[in-house]
Amino acid sequence: DIKCEVAGGSTILWIVKDGKLVEKGEELARLDSSQLEDQINQQKINYEKARANLVQAEKDYNVAKIAVQEYLEGTYRKELQELEKQITIAMENLRSAENMLQHTQSMFRKGYVSPLQLETQQFSVERAKLDLATAQTAKEVLEKFTKVKTLQDLESKRDTAEARKNSERAAFELEESRLKRLLAQLEKTVIRAPQSGMVVYANDPTRGRMGSQSPQIEEGAMVREQQTIFRLPDLSQMQVKVTVHESKVDQIKPGMRARIRVQAQEFQGTVASVANQPEPTMWFSSQVKEYATYVKIDGEAKELRPGMTAEVEILVAHLKNVLSVPVAAVVEQRGKYYCWVRKGNEVERRPLVLGASNDKFIEVKDGLAAGDEVVLNPRAVLAEARTEEPATETTEVDVGKKFGVSADQPGAPDSGRRAAAGPGKGRAETGPPARPAGPPGERAPGLPPTGGPSPSAGPGKGGPGRGTGRMPDLMELDKDGDGKISRQEAPERMQGFFEMLDTNKDGFLDKAEIAAMRAKFQRAKAGFPSGGSGGLGGPPGAPGDPADPPALRGSGPGGPPGTGGRAAGPRPGGPPRPGSP
Repeated sequence: DIKCEVAGGSTILWIVKDGKLVEKGEELARLDSSQLEDQINQQKINYEKARANLVQAEKDYNVAKIAVQEYLEGTYRKELQELEKQITIAMENLRSAENMLQHTQSMFRKGYVSPLQLETQQFSVERAKLDLATAQTAKEVLEKFTKVKTLQDLESKRDTAEARKNSERAAFELEESRLKRLLAQLEKTVIRAPQSGMVVYANDPTRGRMGSQSPQIEEGAMVREQQTIFRLPDLSQMQVKVTVHESKVDQIKPGMRARIRVQAQEFQGTVASVANQPEPTMWFSSQVKEYATYVKIDGEAKELRPGMTAEVEILVAHLKNVLSVPVAAVVEQRGKYYCWVRKGNEVERRPLVLGASNDKFIEVKDGLAAGDEVVLNPRAVLAEARTEEPATETTEVDVGKKFGVSADQPGAPDSGRRAAAGPGKGRAETGPPARPAGPPGERAPGLPPTGGPSPSAGPGKGGPGRGTGRMPDLMELDKDGDGKISRQEAPERMQGFFEMLDTNKDGFLDKAEIAAMRAKFQRAKAGFPSGGSGGLGGPPGAPGDPADPPALRGSGPGGPPGTGGRAAGPRPGGPPRPGSP
């Protein structure tokens, strides 16, 4: 996938044609870059300012570092030498004054010097002593206090300058990274092919159908950041995406073999992966859950193109030498399966123990023998097959055991009461003949149901074979009975599509608009072949049990009634068809 990597998204100014074969490095699209260019110009200004501040901070740090060295090796030593000189001079002056005082005292005793002269010389000695003490004290202050204070001040300025330099460097690197990022974003406005291949627009195939609002890839369209714009599939390694109904997905395993039919061509492949989460669904089929399964095609299929519709048949099991009967010969009644065997001029009902099945045949483990003649589509020709069997003592079940409620739990049923097993609406009564069931679909006795009515469903409506669901009857939403659906009556999930469905803009959905929407839904189903043929027809009488999941109710077409058949002898069973593309 090739995605939009421009932050915040952009607009497509030019784009290569869909389906074009391109080479590696060839230009695929150009996105709007005007806003990015403006941001780059402003960022260049910020970048230059940050660079200038960094240069100034580095110079200030160098000056502060030199000042510390200058004081220790220059200024401090000079001041110390000056004080030591003053001390030396003071000591010499004191020695000279003391010698002069001794000479003056000798002369005073002989009468050559007056007392005033003697006092003057004595004062000279005291002054020399004071000068020496002052010089010594100045040296002590310099060494103990002045040096430490000045050195700490200079080191503080040096450290401050270093911190400011680091801060300016970080700011400069930030501005530089922003500029580089914007320049890289500018380069990403021109999208080039990372490899050779065919250009495929990443458009939603349901756009324009059923209210899809997905963005379209075209010139002038807005694209989000990380939105896929193109796909460049490798035509030498093709695979098929198949959606499998939730009732069948547990049967599919990676490594299973598959047969793929694309138009008139047939290929073989292997199941590569099965999704853990269901595919997104439309609002009108939200109850249908299908899981994406990817089938890798063997070899190189040069004839295939991305987006083609394929029909996939996955081999779940291959049974040999098993007894089997047509699926249309089997009827389900109260959770058990039966068929009707001809014995001379009479028909006898036989309970069956079933195994695996495909669209046509089902394995019979017990209940029939090779050569038995069975009735095809018995619901269409036998009243017994259309009549639901009434509950008897043998079909009654312990409600506590069935629902996991013990007698001492709150809400547990009376231990002496028992409930008959069966549909919640009771059993169906005999009615008019059922319409013949259509060709068998995915639902087969012995396997989980994927379509068709419940055992108490109305006459002759088989379910869709691959569980595509049906469009609900929207007139059920008409709460006030005026024959129209207002916006207030519409469910929340329809609110976004209400104006699109209301073609005459009268604020209501009438029967004509609903019929047009139903026709559109049917056309959409025809465009996405994921449904199958109808399942077995249901018995006549009461409507289907409302407790049945909506996804299991179908509307498959009827088919011709069966006239009779014969149980097949040992034969290789065909592969089941668990899903459709």
